[in-house]
Amino acid sequence: MICAGIDAGSRTTKVVLWDAARRAVVAAGAVDQGIEQAALADALLERLLQESSLDRKQLGPVVATGYGRKLIGIADATITEITCQAWGVRQAMPAARTIIDIGGQDSKLLRLNVDGTVDDFVMNDRCAAGSGRFLELLATRLGVRLGCLGELAGRSRSPAMISSMCVVFAETEIIGLLASGVTPADIAAGVQASLATRVAAMTGRDVTCPIVLTGGVAMVPGMDAALAAALGQPLGVPRQPQMTCALGAAILAAQRGWPAESDWRSNAAGKPAG
Repeated sequence: MICAGIDAGSRTTKVVLWDAARRAVVAAGAVDQGIEQAALADALLERLLQESSLDRKQLGPVVATGYGRKLIGIADATITEITCQAWGVRQAMPAARTIIDIGGQDSKLLRLNVDGTVDDFVMNDRCAAGSGRFLELLATRLGVRLGCLGELAGRSRSPAMISSMCVVFAETEIIGLLASGVTPADIAAGVQASLATRVAAMTGRDVTCPIVLTGGVAMVPGMDAALAAALGQPLGVPRQPQMTCALGAAILAAQRGWPAESDWRSNAAGKPAG
């Protein structure tokens, strides 16, 4: 049976096709988010099916997650990203005990029990300085593509100190640094360190290893090292860190015994495989 997980995130929509019999990913893809979230998700799902030589008749249950999950009309069920992230990460990296997910608009910390169930979580969705939005703003100011920030930061010899706690004031600070002759490489490295420090503050320095970094920001080179330095602990990154939530949704679609959205703590986010 082929199942699908759709992660309708704040910045991108991700879809994963999951072969329940082989317990393997058939296909995965992502597109930038837009106004018509349902249409974007449907088109991406259709493209992945065609590329996999499948059609809709061969598609089993579909589970949607993420900010826009309620808008995905083709979904058979919706499940919170907390639950889906736990399942997806445990499939990708079974030993995980702590998940740090940094997306376009928020960051999350999930603490897992030994059996992979969710023990607790913390979310920061009020401050852009702790999300990918901070890096997007930086890329715009420096006139580089977001995907090039990591390479740029890697050339830094003296990372700039970004002291502002608000992304609006941080932007003003970045403009001032550029005007004073600080190199773009040093500013990029400084922003990475600043973002990592803000995310690490969510943990209260209480993290259990192994730690796994997920989300779109995990794909920016150097962010894993910056966060590891801020935490004082090593961390791992899945092969497709942006896809773990959609993967978890697809795996849950195959379970059919879907947990209630409002009851994640009482059923402890289910029991992920692995």
